[in-house]
Amino acid sequence: MKRTDFYFDLPEDRIAQTPAEKRDHSRLMLLDRESGAVAHHHFYELPEFLRPGDCLVLNDTRVLPARLFGRRPTGGAVEVVLLRDRGEGVWECLTRPGRKTHVGAELEFGDGELTGVVTDEIEGGNRLIQFDYRGIFLEVLERLGQMPLPPYIHEELKDAERYQTVYSRALGSAAAPTAGLHFTKELLERIENMGVSLAYITLHVGLGTFRPVKAENIEDHEMHAEYCVITKEAADKINAAHKNGGRVIAVGTTSCRTLESRALEDGTIPEFAGWTNIFIYPGYRFKCIDGLITNFHLPESTLIMLVSAFAGREHVLAAYETAVKEGYRFFSFGDAMLIV
Repeated sequence: MKRTDFYFDLPEDRIAQTPAEKRDHSRLMLLDRESGAVAHHHFYELPEFLRPGDCLVLNDTRVLPARLFGRRPTGGAVEVVLLRDRGEGVWECLTRPGRKTHVGAELEFGDGELTGVVTDEIEGGNRLIQFDYRGIFLEVLERLGQMPLPPYIHEELKDAERYQTVYSRALGSAAAPTAGLHFTKELLERIENMGVSLAYITLHVGLGTFRPVKAENIEDHEMHAEYCVITKEAADKINAAHKNGGRVIAVGTTSCRTLESRALEDGTIPEFAGWTNIFIYPGYRFKCIDGLITNFHLPESTLIMLVSAFAGREHVLAAYETAVKEGYRFFSFGDAMLIV
């Protein structure tokens, strides 16, 4: 398939710059993946479309304050975004300006509380940086780092917690699993009280999720690898739902990718910890999920390709056209869609 098969016209003013005033007051489009029919609701109505015995699978990753602003010995400014922990104080990073952060470049953050040396330049232009600090690195990062918001968000985020889900706990993402941003603790409690189980898994989202598809044939696109964990407790809940006739509904494309990358042919989910680079696009046969909660994605992105694989490209593009006309808000801080 061609990348342009997933193009649609998205006015810039449809890309949400700030979160909804209340998390669960964002809009919710209901999409029937068999017929393509859509209906318009709000996210707080989600329990009406769930059944006792269903299982919601949520990604409990927490976003690192991974954006650091520092300087070089010459006094020049530098920006570093942490991407992946390589161990022993070494991180794979995105750096700006790239030409000034050559191998051997020394960097300083927070009046010397954190320093680093560029040790290698790797494929794709990212850098490996050896950091030096006292104490616990994540505590240093909490003091010095900022939230790495997506590049299409230009407004300042007043409350950093609005770019975290209310159930986030496993620190390690460079971006939020945004379909989960609509949930409140009260809404989760309502859902659980009606007999829907909640299974928490982890996928640490990399900034590669924003990397555009440049290959003309989408099959030639190479996905970035991300670390994920499925505990025995989560696997047991998911498998029990299927065994007892319930539906497994993934909250977000990250939860979907984690489950589908590990599912056995019969849909059973094993306990797992490791990396996945699964790329889901039309033609993929889903083994585990029966439903998907997701935000509205950008044209020609791997995310709209995944959604199209689940609900059909024609149905998805028609629903997106309706969403644009009806004033839905797109992407990270935007509205949501439930596909069943």
